[in-house]
Amino acid sequence: MNTHNPVIASIDVGTNSFHMVIASVNSKGTMRIISREKEMVRLGSGPGDMKSIKSDAIDRGVDTLKRFVKIARNEKALIRAVATSAVREALNKEEFINRVKDECGIEVEVVSGKEEGRLIFIGMMHAVPVYDEETLLIDIGGGSTETVIGKHGEIQYSHSEKLGTIRLTENFFPDFLITKDRIEKARTFIGGNWIPILDKIKSKKVKISVGTSGTIETIAKIALAAKGIAVPEVLNGISLNKKEILNAIKEILSNATPEDRIKIKGMESKRADIIPGGALILEYFINYLEIDKILISPYALREGIVFDTLQKIKDRSEYNHLSRLRFESVMSICKQFNVDLEHAEVVKAYSLKMFDQLTAIHGLSSSERELLEAASYLHDVGYSISHDKHHKHSYYLIMNSDMPGFTNDETELIANIARYHRKSHPKNKHVDFKKLNTSKRYLVSLLAGILRISEGLDRRQLNLIQDIYIDTNGDIKIKLTPVDKDVLPEIELWQANQRKKLLEKILAKEIIFMI
Repeated sequence: MNTHNPVIASIDVGTNSFHMVIASVNSKGTMRIISREKEMVRLGSGPGDMKSIKSDAIDRGVDTLKRFVKIARNEKALIRAVATSAVREALNKEEFINRVKDECGIEVEVVSGKEEGRLIFIGMMHAVPVYDEETLLIDIGGGSTETVIGKHGEIQYSHSEKLGTIRLTENFFPDFLITKDRIEKARTFIGGNWIPILDKIKSKKVKISVGTSGTIETIAKIALAAKGIAVPEVLNGISLNKKEILNAIKEILSNATPEDRIKIKGMESKRADIIPGGALILEYFINYLEIDKILISPYALREGIVFDTLQKIKDRSEYNHLSRLRFESVMSICKQFNVDLEHAEVVKAYSLKMFDQLTAIHGLSSSERELLEAASYLHDVGYSISHDKHHKHSYYLIMNSDMPGFTNDETELIANIARYHRKSHPKNKHVDFKKLNTSKRYLVSLLAGILRISEGLDRRQLNLIQDIYIDTNGDIKIKLTPVDKDVLPEIELWQANQRKKLLEKILAKEIIFMI
C-alpha cells in the first residue's frame, strides 16, 4: 500500500443498504473517487430495538460484502468496514461479524451513534463549504437519525435517535400502505421521542443546516424534478428551501402505495416502499426547528471513513501513537476520573516498548498497539470508585464512557485489557470475557499480559527503569536498565516476575528478567 496516497475502500454497513466508496485523497485534501458500489440489503428489521439480524439478512449481507471486497482488492485498497444501528443493536451481531471475517476476510467495526455522527460530519465537511460556520447536520438512516453540530471540524453536539426509515416503516407502515391515521400516529411518535433533543438543538440557534443520506437525497431529487430541473446523479451542495422540501414530502405522503410512489419523478424505485418514514422524520425536523433551507451533501459516512482512516495513518506514521482525537478522548477520561498521569505515562512507555520488541512473536499491528496504549492510560480509572477491585471498576467505567474516535468493539477491548491488568487471569467463566470471540480473547490476554508486567515494573511509582531491551531468541529475556545503577528496582523486578505468567502462557515462552 502506498502510505503517501493510499487507496481506501470504505464500506458503510447500514441498516437499509450497504455502500462502498473506493477513493484516494491528494495532498490538498481532494478526494478522487475510483469506484462506488451500493446494494439494498435490508439488514435490520423491527419496529423497536433491532434485537437480531435474521439469517437471510446475514446471508445477503455476507454475499454483498464478498462482492465489495473482491472489487476493493482488485484496486489494492485498504478496506475498512463500519457497521451502524442494525449491527450494534443485534444480540447476534457476533454471528454476522464472525461470518464476515471467515468468508470475506475483513473485520467489521461497530460504531456508537455518536461516533457514526462524527464520521458523517467529517465526510460532509469535505463536500460543502461550511467549515468556518456553525453547522447542523442531519442524517436519516434505516435504523437511526444522527444530528450533529460542529464548526472548524470540531463536534460541539452529537446525538443518535432510534428513528429511521425501516424502524418507522415496520412500526407504522408494515404493509407499506399510507393512511392519514398512520401518518398522524407516526408524527406523534416522532415528536414524543425526539422533542427533548430538538429543543436542545433549537437553543443553539444554528443558521446552516446540511442533510445527508439516501432518504434526503431522494427527497431533494423529487423537489428538483418538481421544479423542472434535470436531476443530477450526484447532488453536490444543492440548496433547497423549506417550501420545496415540504412540497416533495407532501407528494410522497399523498401516494398511498409503493407502486404509486415509484411513479413520482426523482423517486429511487428501491426506496419507494420505506421512504414515508424518512420523509416524516425530515418533515418534523424542518417544521419544529423552523429550518429555512437545507444544503445537500453527497458525502456522508463512507467518505468520512476515508478521511478518518487517512488521519489515523498520518498520525501513526508521524507520531507513532494515538491519533489526536483518540488521545483527547483518553485524556478526557483520565481527567474525569483523576488518573495519576505520571504513573500512567510510565506504564504506557514500558508497555509500548515491550509490544514493539515482541512484534516478531505476536505479529500485531499499530491498531492493536493503540489499544494497549489506551488501556495503559486508563487501567487505573477504577480507583475513583474504590481501591478494592479497582480493575473491575475500570472495566465498567471505560465501557460506559463516551470515547469519540473509538468503535464500540475497540472500547470493549480496551475495557477488558484494563480489567485484567491485575488479579485474576482472563477466564471463560468471566461473562464479559466469554462473550468475546476467540481472536479477541487472545488479543485481550496478550495485551493484558504486557500491561500486567508494565504495572509491576512501576510498582512503587518511582520510574526506576530507564530502558527495556528484549531478546526473543529462545526464551524471552528482558533486560532492564535502571535510571540509577546504585538504586536497583528489586521490588519492581519481584512484582514483574509475579505478573509474567499470563504473557508466558499466551506466547508459550518462558520470560526471564535481567538487570
